[in-house]
Amino acid sequence: MMAIQAGDIEGSRTGQIRTSPDPAPRQRRAMGEDPRRGQVLTTKVGLQMPAGMSFDDWEKAGRQLSGIVDSSSWWLGDWLVYGKDHYTDRYQRGIRAAGLQYQTLRNYAWVSRRFDFGRRRGALSFQHHAELASLPHDEQEAWLDRAEQRRWTTKQLRSAIRAAREDEAQVRLPAEPTRRLEVPGSRLQWWHKAAEQAGVDFERWVLVTLDSAAKEALEELERLEDDHGPDGPAQAAGSGPRLAITA
Repeated sequence: MMAIQAGDIEGSRTGQIRTSPDPAPRQRRAMGEDPRRGQVLTTKVGLQMPAGMSFDDWEKAGRQLSGIVDSSSWWLGDWLVYGKDHYTDRYQRGIRAAGLQYQTLRNYAWVSRRFDFGRRRGALSFQHHAELASLPHDEQEAWLDRAEQRRWTTKQLRSAIRAAREDEAQVRLPAEPTRRLEVPGSRLQWWHKAAEQAGVDFERWVLVTLDSAAKEALEELERLEDDHGPDGPAQAAGSGPRLAITA
């Protein structure tokens, strides 16, 4: 946990984010020494960075600020949940007095309600939890475990969920007969390289690429029929739609 000394930022006082440990309680400061030296001072309109700040202190301040931003989403969500539960007829007034946006708070509160305090993972961000808030309890736990163990970013978690849903949808589709297509080895290597560059599974890349090419060819055929009619002049030999797969 991190202690933040927050003053009245409406006026001249500031909150503080410590980047170096405080001196011992009984240690006296040198004459004329600035008591705020080595500290990043937070104000309502920005940060005051000390001169000559080391990289380690700068990096530590960034981690602390990031933690504050993430934690504040939980704080505000819990704050609104408490207000709605205890002051049903007055909590809107409290929101207006605090100068906060209700829609944003409502989103925070929804996620907070979906995750009891004991189920929140400190190693994961509020946004990780928000990605899973609409899922059933058991699925939430499973995805939280994976994200925590594999140290996924929010984007990686979102991509994994999307891929899992697509796989489930394909499984539910009725099985279709498959056909074998003989392809030279040099082409396969080329296609594998293209799929790897795109960052997708090889078989999925092939299907998506072929589907896209087929769609373009059929749309071109429809345009030609619209221009000449189904009984219009035949296309010259070799001028029909072509299938192009490029890396």
